[in-house]
Amino acid sequence: MATATVANIPVIDISGNQQQAAKELVDAAIEHGFIFIKNTGQDIPVEAVDGAFDLSRKLFSAPVEEKQSCVYQKNNRGWSSMKYETLDPKNQRVGDFKEAFNFGEFVDGQAQQPIPPTIAPYEAQICAFRDLCYEMSLRINTLLGIGLEVDPPDFFSAAHLREKGASGTILRLLYYPPLANTDADREDVRAGAHSDYGSMTMLFRLKGQAGLEIQTRENTWAPVPVCPPGTENDPAPPILVNIGDLLSYWTNGLLRSTVHRVVFPGPGKEVVEGETDTDPRYSMAYFCHPVGTMPLTPVPSERVRKVNAPADASAGNPHAERKVLTADEHLNMRLRASYLQFYKDKE
Repeated sequence: MATATVANIPVIDISGNQQQAAKELVDAAIEHGFIFIKNTGQDIPVEAVDGAFDLSRKLFSAPVEEKQSCVYQKNNRGWSSMKYETLDPKNQRVGDFKEAFNFGEFVDGQAQQPIPPTIAPYEAQICAFRDLCYEMSLRINTLLGIGLEVDPPDFFSAAHLREKGASGTILRLLYYPPLANTDADREDVRAGAHSDYGSMTMLFRLKGQAGLEIQTRENTWAPVPVCPPGTENDPAPPILVNIGDLLSYWTNGLLRSTVHRVVFPGPGKEVVEGETDTDPRYSMAYFCHPVGTMPLTPVPSERVRKVNAPADASAGNPHAERKVLTADEHLNMRLRASYLQFYKDKE
């Protein structure tokens, strides 16, 4: 395997000057659609991330019968088995080679859905980690509003406040087996090419685990390192934030909802130095969504108003064209495409 030319994604420390951090976040969101946030432990303690990964390992090693009792439902919560989801249905011969478990809202520390008995004793810990992600997502949304000179600057964060209504926000735990433990071909994918459905995503990964790639402006695929240069000695890998469809809609395509995928690296493919797919891959994604009834009209920003959507804003992204009016409508459209058979069976 050849050493990769990795994706050029900026690393930003949001713990310092907020105006500078806001500018850097917006610049990265416009150019790349992906941003590394240094994980200093200020917003989400390293111990909380490590603990959540430990629970993820417990969950996916639980008996199949336990997971099946919490199977995926129409509210986008629960367990999905190997090859159940198909993120790129037009180009995949089979579904994604991954398992996933989606946690929706918690009320008074309790999940509003069935959870496997193996992790039931840790329900409060899962809730606490989800709350940490929620608070950090509000902070990043506020910085994006400042950087885009939105009036008011808390427009994005206010649209995500829990007290304003239900949303499609999900904490997703993911498990990807190594190729040797599957019936996949090397050209199959662990997660098909897609853009994310919500406003933004916060992704947590483990050192040494390869697979994530983004589609560049040149329409090529570039691996995304877990630890980009300069972060190798940080207490934890940086949190990878990417812009989703809704922030792209809200900004007339100014912020990029970049297409990405998870592959099986192997012979003839480039890999990041020090990363492999010989072991299982675990990741955790916090999919941030605004209140479901929120309209997707352009935000009150002179910067957005004066800029026409970039000519290549929709390059590689079949969902960049606005087809829906609210956050929930967009989410439902994307879910129906990814879980086609599930929705057919329900009709």
